[in-house]
Amino acid sequence: GAGEEEPRRLRAGAMAGFVRELERRDGPALRLEQRAAGGVGCVVWDAALVLAKFLETGACPLARRHVLELGAGTGAVGIMAATLGANVTVTDLEELQELLMVNIENNKHLVTGSVRAKVLKWGEDVTEFQPPPDYILMADCIYYEESLEPLLKTLKDLTGPDTCVLCCYEQRTMGKNPEIERKYFELLQRDFELEKIPLDRHDEEYRSEDIHILNIHRKQTVGPQ
Repeated sequence: GAGEEEPRRLRAGAMAGFVRELERRDGPALRLEQRAAGGVGCVVWDAALVLAKFLETGACPLARRHVLELGAGTGAVGIMAATLGANVTVTDLEELQELLMVNIENNKHLVTGSVRAKVLKWGEDVTEFQPPPDYILMADCIYYEESLEPLLKTLKDLTGPDTCVLCCYEQRTMGKNPEIERKYFELLQRDFELEKIPLDRHDEEYRSEDIHILNIHRKQTVGPQ
């Protein structure tokens, strides 16, 4: 009878995690499923909200541009870019593909560009993501020391001279975080120019003193290397 259905439905509900709504300037909010259990890619981090809302300010023209998101997690940033007319590939590890697909599906009626999910493991071959995208989006991608080198390799392999990398991160003062951050920016500056986007250009509501957005470009190489 009806009683038997109940536990199964509750269990499915518990598995489904919880939904985070992200308001948009025009039109309905994005609905982003999160996963309560499991690794870091499962909730919409504050840096992702700040970056998604920064894209909405129109500071970077996204319509018909090719956009790649690294470490997409729930896909919040990439899906927002797709609602602004970009052709987006959100990437993360295999175990996050299902969550990405669910969120793409739930928000596809808001997308004016296009969005798809693909597996991209940092440090591995990126041939299928060529030619270089116009934009690479990254929110909160620096927290493991072991992943710094592979992430930098991927950034170098993916970026062309005109690729704009937007990297949003929350400055964390706990434990090894400051050290990891410092090392990351040191390594990054070998090949890239970094420019901090001033706080007053962030979304007026979704901003925070300790969340930074960097605009990153490949250094222009001059003469023989």
